[in-house]
Amino acid sequence: MDKVRLGIIGIGGMGSSHADQILGGKVPRCELTAICDIDPSKFAKYPNIKAFESSEELIRSGLVDAVLIATPHYFHTTIGIDALQNGIHTLTEKPISVHKADAERLIAAHTDPKIKFAAMFNQRTDPAYIKMHDIIQKGELGKIQRTNWIITNWFRPESYYRSGGWRATWAGEGGGVLVNQCPHNLDLFQWLGGMPSTVYAIGGLGKYHDIEVEDDVSALFEYENGAVGAFITTTGEAPGTNRLEIAGTRGKLVVDTSASVRLRFVRNEQDSAEYNKTSKNRFGTPEVWNIEIPVHGGGEQHIGIKKNFVAAILDGAPLIAPAEEGIHSVELANAMQYSLMTGKKVELPLDSAAYEAHLKGLIANSTYKKVTDENASTSLAGSFGTF
Repeated sequence: MDKVRLGIIGIGGMGSSHADQILGGKVPRCELTAICDIDPSKFAKYPNIKAFESSEELIRSGLVDAVLIATPHYFHTTIGIDALQNGIHTLTEKPISVHKADAERLIAAHTDPKIKFAAMFNQRTDPAYIKMHDIIQKGELGKIQRTNWIITNWFRPESYYRSGGWRATWAGEGGGVLVNQCPHNLDLFQWLGGMPSTVYAIGGLGKYHDIEVEDDVSALFEYENGAVGAFITTTGEAPGTNRLEIAGTRGKLVVDTSASVRLRFVRNEQDSAEYNKTSKNRFGTPEVWNIEIPVHGGGEQHIGIKKNFVAAILDGAPLIAPAEEGIHSVELANAMQYSLMTGKKVELPLDSAAYEAHLKGLIANSTYKKVTDENASTSLAGSFGTF
């Protein structure tokens, strides 16, 4: 095989963007051979592509080697399982599932290592986060002591939530800012700093919008090694902030999208733990080097993940974002949601069955009446570049 025949399932705002990139030749060795959506009116834009109203039919059509799933969130699990069980390479949009129990089911369906299974965590292509990961993995930051991400530049007006009946409902989306806007941040947070052992969150459901799910969350994390973390996000704050700090005994890494220097490493000349034990200066601190790390652009983002997916299928290249790693961001989101709603500290690993039962209860007992606007734009162009 010298070319991947790809089918896109779900050609709304995100799916159509993927289709346009492939048709525009931005993903070499990849051919769009089929599309699928429950709304056939979307097919007119792609008159030369075989169209299906059923994902099952597309998967079994013989027209595709791989699928990209860009449907509303709950369908990522069921469609992904069907594709994997039928030997189809699978790339799913974020999150890989709405809740941990579904993520476990989806991952369990990936039994054939020859079938590539990837997640659309496109921020892993950003050179700033790649460099941070490299510095941490090489031990240059020392023992991590604190992680902190203020990511509040996800502002969304009411019109955004009214653009789809599934948006910001427990039954349609399974959550708000944590499962829609923040999967990328949560993926990077654990990719860089690891998974915490406990989570405690406060915030609000529909605090700033007429929605039933979370749109404001502030969480504290504890880690097994004694480190602490904080994650603060909302879709109700403008202007917002995007600042990530990871502090270790050898210094501090900072990514700030509003700063003139996007990635900075304030490096201790002496490990702070060692300095703490040996310094005779009662008010001293280690001398530091202020290192401005040059990074250019934001990486290839969605195109980069698709190129890597194709290279994994055709060349055996390692995946940038294996879908199995997607369970971590799902678990963090669920833990914060659970803590916020119960008022209790949540221990990780999260009890996936308990959270699934909680979510089903929210769906069954919901009295929320969703207001939609059929004239609202479905374009997602404004959401790109948030990082």
